[in-house]
This record gives sequence, C-alpha cells and structure tokens, in this order.
Amino acid sequence: MEFRMLKKKKSFLNNFKTFFLAIIAALTIRSFLFEPFSIPSGSMYPTLVVGDYLFVSKYSYGFSKHSFPLSLPIIPKRVFYKSPKRGDVLVFKTPTDNKTDYVKRVIGIPGDKIKMIDNRIFLNDLVIERKKIKDDQYTDTYGRNIKVERYLEILPNGKNYEVFELNEQMSVFDTNNFPEILVPEN
Repeated sequence: MEFRMLKKKKSFLNNFKTFFLAIIAALTIRSFLFEPFSIPSGSMYPTLVVGDYLFVSKYSYGFSKHSFPLSLPIIPKRVFYKSPKRGDVLVFKTPTDNKTDYVKRVIGIPGDKIKMIDNRIFLNDLVIERKKIKDDQYTDTYGRNIKVERYLEILPNGKNYEVFELNEQMSVFDTNNFPEILVPEN
C-alpha cells in the first residue's frame, strides 16, 4: 500500500514537473522567438486576409518590453536593435495604444518623405512603380463585393507586393490623398 502511494506521488510530481517545464518552454518561445497572431482587418489584403494566422519572429528587430507577456517593463529600451527594411511586414504597437497590434508594411524609413496623390504613393518625390495585374473583386467584412484593380507595387530596393486599388469611393474619408510627411527617427 505504501509503495503505491509513493509511486502515485512520484507520478504526480513527474507530471507537475513536465507541465511546469512545458509552460516555461512555451513562454520562452513566445517571448523571444515566435508569437502567433491573427489578422484582424483587411488593410493588408491581398497579402494577408482577415482571419489568417501567422507566426511572427520576435527577434528580427531586437527585443523590447513588448517581447514579454503583458508587455512587462523588464527591458527599459530596445536591445539588439536592427532596423526594418522597406517591404518588411511588421506587427507593432503604437506609443499611444499599447493594447492593439497593428500589421503593416514598411514603405518609408527614417528621413524619407512620403505623400499620396490620387492613390499614387510618392517616396522622396518619386512615384512608387506599379504594374496593373488585373481587374478583380474584393469581398469586405460586411459581405459587400467591391470592384478593385490589382497592382504589383515595386519599391526602390526591388521588393514587391500586390495591392488593391478601390474603383469606388467607399468612405466619406479621402484615403487616396494625404500630404507629405517626413518619417521621423525611431
């Protein structure tokens, strides 16, 4: 009888140790290597679709407090920093919104001037090259079918990606034009 109790206790401790090590391994992987994300909006369509799941490298651009669960302020600044390049797709939080994850593509880097005129992006006063692929349709999150034109945009460094241009004005906001901005440092 005592032997069985000892065996059960040892089995319980082994299971607890295995569970504890699995939790530590998962937190380490998620904090320092890869983190899963779900795409919440269609802003990156057709590259990323609403509901897509992806694993994001946590070490590509260094580590910050956002590398830790709950964005714990364990690291005061970013360490092992490496700059993003044009064409990279990033997941980030803004300084003013520490809760929302944004998924966007880098077009401008610090010192660049960017503006949009009639849905054409200008980078340092030069229009970003694009080639029309075809007329297409996009179904938005409300089930509306929207006519779009599919383009291949080509950045100055040669990276390229597909984008949709709306054929119809879907909003009261003018998203096809914005004044020149200077991409700040950091």
